[in-house]
Amino acid sequence: MSERATPFHCPYCGDEDLRPTEEADTPGAWLCAACRRVFTVKLVGLSFPEGAR
Repeated sequence: MSERATPFHCPYCGDEDLRPTEEADTPGAWLCAACRRVFTVKLVGLSFPEGAR
């Protein structure tokens, strides 16, 4: 899967001015223009309540 997950706001400050960045050690990272933090979005998995299967 090569699609980049698109966040709608910064998880740290809540600002919406996000830009994709290609840091050498963090592919698929986003830069928040307000707080200058660089972060990634990662899906860990799905969780279902017991007995829902």
